[in-house]
Amino acid sequence: MTYTDPLQPGTFYHIYNRGINSCKLFADEENYRYFLGLYDKYITPVADTYAGVLMPTHFHFLVRIKSLLPDLSGLPNHTVNPTGLKKPPHQYFSNLFNAYTKAFNKYHHRHGALFERPFKRKPIHDAQYLKQVLLYIHNNPVHHGYCGHPLEYGWSSYLTFLSHKPSKLKRRQAMEWFNHTGHFNEAHNGSIDVEAIREWLEI
Repeated sequence: MTYTDPLQPGTFYHIYNRGINSCKLFADEENYRYFLGLYDKYITPVADTYAGVLMPTHFHFLVRIKSLLPDLSGLPNHTVNPTGLKKPPHQYFSNLFNAYTKAFNKYHHRHGALFERPFKRKPIHDAQYLKQVLLYIHNNPVHHGYCGHPLEYGWSSYLTFLSHKPSKLKRRQAMEWFNHTGHFNEAHNGSIDVEAIREWLEI
């Protein structure tokens, strides 16, 4: 699969990318919050999110593209897909990045591209791979030296897993991959070789 292959309905993906020349994507807390607001606006209609992390220069998300109804592109132009979607799923991600880039550039008085293109997308068809991607995402801040445990990093979905507040994150389904909450916590509290996971995931 190449980075430009279309996102397939019903398929899990590891979505990730970074700033051009490793430039900062998020310079302050307002940037993080604004990106997440745009993420909900653009991505929630087309994908369920199971994990995610925003790092200063890059991001990772574990998503499943929603199972869409049959393609109605051959019908008259005024006809809309019953799901409400008018574009292929990958275009919603592109729209997210474009919208954020415009806002970021205005906010920080810069111009030009912000994200590398195309954004990275790796399909996942294996249950063990799903678990490893989730662990990799939550331990990314630890791997890059921002904290000693995922609990200490605020821009990761890990804290949402520990919360009982309502969330659009598919945390219950993700925890079921670990059989129960105890195994989920144990997997995050144990010693994790993130670099080995990275190599295994071929990131």
